[in-house]
Amino acid sequence: MKKFINSVDTVLTESLDGFVAAHADILVLGDAHKFIRRKTLRPGKVALISGGGSGHEPLHGGFVGHG
Repeated sequence: MKKFINSVDTVLTESLDGFVAAHADILVLGDAHKFIRRKTLRPGKVALISGGGSGHEPLHGGFVGHG
């Protein structure tokens, strides 16, 4: 067995749910349950937008947070 996937239709939302649950102090789910973002936005700071889509979700989630 290589992976724990309940369903290919829900793997993204389940991965993001788990990631946000593990880091609920700094992250929230975005609209439509498709992305994560910082819980507290900082005015005057730029946003980093990163996408994947090749089966490595939530690969880019580590870029969200302090610093």
